[in-house]
Amino acid sequence: MAEYTERQGGTPAKASAATADRTTELARDLAGAVRGDVDFSAAARALVTMDASNYRRVPVGVVTPRDADDIAAALAVCRGHGVPVVPRGGGTSIAGNATGVGVVLDLTRHFRSIVSVDTGARTAVVQPGVVLDRLRDHVAPHGLTFGPDPSTHSRCTIGGMIGNNSCGSHSVAWGTTADNVRELSVTTYDGAALRLGQGWDGAPAGLRSLVDDNLALLRTGYPTGLPRRISGYAIDALLPENGTDLARAFCGSEGTLGVVTEAVVTLVDSPPARALAVLGYPDESAAAEAAAGLLPYHPLTVEGMADDLVPGPHDLPRGGAWLFVETGGATAAEARAHAERIVRAADALDGTVVADPAGIRALWRVREDASGTATRSADGGEAWPGWEDCAVPPAQLGSYLRDFRALLAEHGLRGTPYGHFGDGCIHVRIDFDLLSTEGVRVFRRFSEDVARLVVAHGGSLSGEHGDGLARSELLPTMYGDELTALFGRFKDTWDPAGGMNPGSIARPARLDENLRFDVLPRERVDVAFAYPHDGAEGGDFSAAVRRCVGVAKCRVEGPSSGPGVMCPSFRATGDEQHSTRGRARLLHEMLAGEVVTDGWRSTEVKDALDLCLSCKGCRSDCPVGVDMATYKAEFLHHHYEGRRRPAAHYAMGRLPRWLRAAAPFAGALNAAVRLPGAAALAKRLGGIAPERSIPRLAPTTFTRWLRGRELASTPAVVLWPDTFTEHLSPSVGKAAVRVLDAAGVGFTLPPGQVCCGLTYVSTGQLDQARAVMRRTLDRLEPALDRGLPVLVLEPSCAAALKTDLPELLADDPRAARLAASVRTFAQTLEESAPDWQPPRVDRPVAGQTHCHQHAVLGDAAERRLRERAGLTGELSGGCCGLAGNFGFEKGHYDVSVACAEDQLLPAVRSAPEGTELLADGYSCRTQLDQLAGGGARHLAEVLAEALEPADAEA
Repeated sequence: MAEYTERQGGTPAKASAATADRTTELARDLAGAVRGDVDFSAAARALVTMDASNYRRVPVGVVTPRDADDIAAALAVCRGHGVPVVPRGGGTSIAGNATGVGVVLDLTRHFRSIVSVDTGARTAVVQPGVVLDRLRDHVAPHGLTFGPDPSTHSRCTIGGMIGNNSCGSHSVAWGTTADNVRELSVTTYDGAALRLGQGWDGAPAGLRSLVDDNLALLRTGYPTGLPRRISGYAIDALLPENGTDLARAFCGSEGTLGVVTEAVVTLVDSPPARALAVLGYPDESAAAEAAAGLLPYHPLTVEGMADDLVPGPHDLPRGGAWLFVETGGATAAEARAHAERIVRAADALDGTVVADPAGIRALWRVREDASGTATRSADGGEAWPGWEDCAVPPAQLGSYLRDFRALLAEHGLRGTPYGHFGDGCIHVRIDFDLLSTEGVRVFRRFSEDVARLVVAHGGSLSGEHGDGLARSELLPTMYGDELTALFGRFKDTWDPAGGMNPGSIARPARLDENLRFDVLPRERVDVAFAYPHDGAEGGDFSAAVRRCVGVAKCRVEGPSSGPGVMCPSFRATGDEQHSTRGRARLLHEMLAGEVVTDGWRSTEVKDALDLCLSCKGCRSDCPVGVDMATYKAEFLHHHYEGRRRPAAHYAMGRLPRWLRAAAPFAGALNAAVRLPGAAALAKRLGGIAPERSIPRLAPTTFTRWLRGRELASTPAVVLWPDTFTEHLSPSVGKAAVRVLDAAGVGFTLPPGQVCCGLTYVSTGQLDQARAVMRRTLDRLEPALDRGLPVLVLEPSCAAALKTDLPELLADDPRAARLAASVRTFAQTLEESAPDWQPPRVDRPVAGQTHCHQHAVLGDAAERRLRERAGLTGELSGGCCGLAGNFGFEKGHYDVSVACAEDQLLPAVRSAPEGTELLADGYSCRTQLDQLAGGGARHLAEVLAEALEPADAEA
């Protein structure tokens, strides 16, 4: 396959032209041969240059096949052109296994059917693009599950799990993917359709003789006593004493042998009830040494992590490291009793049992997010997966970890081990410097040294994620030259042309080649935001973009459950470019300038960011805190610099200006936009979606309503008159005033007009945003000097003041002071009137926590206030889909509605009669007004209505 990129010859210009001609011909032939999608655009290629590893390879194009016939047709075309192929699932591989230089087969878009389930036989037939959680959800009503469960279970695919022989936390009970695969249908690069199971039927020609000729080597060359041996090819599965299992031998081949088109997998009984024993130990080595001793109690998991990975404060038992030991049972009592036996038997400093399902989920989220949270240290340092998942015999794990920590220190590196202690498998992110030449040399030396250390402890270089580009070069250290050479002959038997994912396992690329950081600029990019937490000294936009390590938590298919928000546009479209990861990948390629070549003027990046709702959900929900709303504002700022902007930017981006100008004419304007022709013209001129109704202007603004009222001489807070409360929803401000009066909280208003700059920021008009913010700081400075909290009723405005303001005006110390002063309505009551008892409403609630509140402000105070008022039940997560200007912009209506249908609208429809609909955000209330007939109110309005008349008039 190397000929494809090297055989062009001639001058560089001629070679480039010849390559372009070949690529055009390849794309044309693929488009004529497959029914699925063929996309050779810069955007499509940029989205799949990387997986969740340190590596990057640029493909020539992407094919999304619809069925096995499409796969066969695509392989035939690629074979004819001499172009390599790499199958790709969720793209969450951590060793570079899902990157490639030829054609990427994206199996997630169409090829994801659960073909059948046989509950009696406990099997399922699935296509490779099926997401693991979809299979588990499908069989859960039958009391069954698929045993292997990587932490990426909500977005990884069965095909990817087969390719990597994935394991997960429950492997101590249910084994690896290879242990749970019965049969595979496979298409090879040369066009053969094979059915693999036990026995030699379906084996490619020459495979049996290859095994028969090397029986002694296969019987002695693999380590024993190792439950997590994922490295290399599992040729020993073809030994007669091992059942001659072709399907098992194929698992873990990382797409280097052929493409899986269908799999028959084994299902296991899922215990109806579970409990979690959490055991505290002095340090990780002590926890590791204890793990093997718990296996005789037949737990479902034995997971370990240390305190440097756990965000504090926490409610974990006393200790510096913990084991999470899950147990199952037919009843909750049985599961708890099993967990309590383990706590009693364990030689731990401290231990507890968690049986509440919500509590268990919360603890597992900490563990599952570790692959992301471990990439950033508390001091802002970056860490990477260069040595992510080795495994040693469980009994060796404690001593291995001590030696591993010593080796890190020897190389001047830091890392945070965690993982599957019961199987001896360790994950770790290490603070490699992969940007400098010397740092990459250290990366290589350490990798070589730690490979020798793992082998000295009887271990495997990979215990879960495969070899890929990260470890394949080191396989001779583990297996020796003779068995490693046999791996090459094994691949050649399946793939004589070498067309399947070259560079992994056999004839590997060097581990310090193809690093994804090589292409990024070394100079700081001139940007508007401060990015204080990115880069050694902050302010590094490249470091901000590097935050995305590809764990793809943003790619969870809808509908979502729980309070999370990220990523509403991906759940609405299912399209990678509309996920947080996809946008981060495009920004990475924009900075690289190789695939996306137009820099800040890139249409590929603009199109991907167009459906970003700026919900800020990724800021809190992404394990590494990718902040796509900020990156979008930054991009739009540069993209439109000196250029004409879309009409919506002028109409809605400068909304505060227009609303102030329109306020004296509110009545006439309200009447005008009710005329069909006038409304249509206004929407067309303003870039507003024709499906939207234009909101009514308030006849009397909030501050005008307050005019003449005697404000507190010694106020407790400053009441912020945000644009939405002032001009569109003054009823919220009036209600807040009534409640503040009843609670005895005096307030004052800012002197003159103030604005958080939100609408300017969301449309990337950052110069105007800074000017607006500086004027606001000038006017608010006296209140800041008095130390007054600032009560902001609109969550989006509060979030802008908390985050956008200090990050745009980092040079102004007043910005940080204002950000620290911001309070929500509930926080204000809690701090300024702690003894006040709110009126009892005693109704169930439905509605939505504003996405900016979830991401930036938190809603703990709101929850407590609702509880004290007798407002019971939970508000939904997700995003309402209106998201400020987003849902009003032309072309966004369908996606806006789809986002609302994810959680908000179903929650409202299913609410019983008498339920109070809560939505503190103006956008959320407007979306409900226009899609569900309205009725939603701010919490302040609900409490004000419930006040006794005397209180309301006080």
